Amino acid sequence: MQSTIEHLQKIVRIYARRLEALSEETYEWRPQPEKWSKKEILGHLVDSAQNNIRRFIVAQYEDIPNIAYKQDDWVRYTGYRDYPVRELISLWDLLNKHLVIVLSHMSPEAAQRKCSMGGQPQTLKWVAADYCNHLLHHLHQILDLDQIAYP
Repeated sequence: MQSTIEHLQKIVRIYARRLEALSEETYEWRPQPEKWSKKEILGHLVDSAQNNIRRFIVAQYEDIPNIAYKQDDWVRYTGYRDYPVRELISLWDLLNKHLVIVLSHMSPEAAQRKCSMGGQPQTLKWVAADYCNHLLHHLHQILDLDQIAYP
């Protein structure tokens, strides 16, 4: 789990600065009416951090909790279109730093406990590594970098 924690710390350290370099206009632009703007993608990453924090905590005291969420509804009802970009970046940064703390306090035994996200239950260790891949996939979308495949 330590390598995943270090990977998450590195992602936050590197990408927070890159996110801050984009203009408000860049965040507002929508590629198509039904697609998320870069600001909404960042909002989705905030939602993902919140739901994963819940997974990492609840799965340590409940057996195989099912913690899924409807991502389109979360983005829509949170109103990320109207959220100030700099505050959204700060929220994303702080939630991920908090997630690092949560993971750092997880025992090796707890990392083997399972959680469902609506499908096949996975270990918390797997969920943490998958979370980093999910982050990178969407951060590359926001920053117009080479795409990282994410199922």
